[in-house]
Amino acid sequence: MKRIAQFEKVSLEQFMKGWLDTFNLSLSEDDGSLSGVIREIYEGILLPKRATLGSAGYDFYSPLTFTLKPGEEIKIPTGIRVKIEEGWVLKCYPRSGLGFKYRLQMNNTVGIIDSDYYYSDNEGHIFCKLTNDSKEGKSVTIEKGMGFMQGIFVEFGITIDDDVDAVRNGGLGSTTKEILRRR
Repeated sequence: MKRIAQFEKVSLEQFMKGWLDTFNLSLSEDDGSLSGVIREIYEGILLPKRATLGSAGYDFYSPLTFTLKPGEEIKIPTGIRVKIEEGWVLKCYPRSGLGFKYRLQMNNTVGIIDSDYYYSDNEGHIFCKLTNDSKEGKSVTIEKGMGFMQGIFVEFGITIDDDVDAVRNGGLGSTTKEILRRR
């Protein structure tokens, strides 16, 4: 197997920014308790790992416990970034069992983490937005530290006449913004 990537945590500052934005919170200068809670969550973040030698997917572990009733969704700042060799991409999916049992789905169907995302202003912070799309009325609870998403590295090619020279800066929608800017 070719080793082409390395998972890391984003900085505490970046994680805190993502967490506050995601959950619509703000810190006042005297709010050390919220800051302390976010720091504790950050310190508990586990880097993605494969479960077995034959596993293709790297399990992402939840930084918090949450329950989703049918139709509910959550955006999760994972606190994770990944440095990937050029020519490879990380594709993220819900864990198979969660999809099968609860129809837990990612809102963008498949998360695509490009190799240049690592260098973005947000440090390449990987987020995941999940929806419980249960048609059977099942709620799903994900415990802190439980695998909820899996990432698989895939090699890709480009066309012979490819002449892209743009550089990414940002997350969702950043490549579209660059295309529109160049037109």
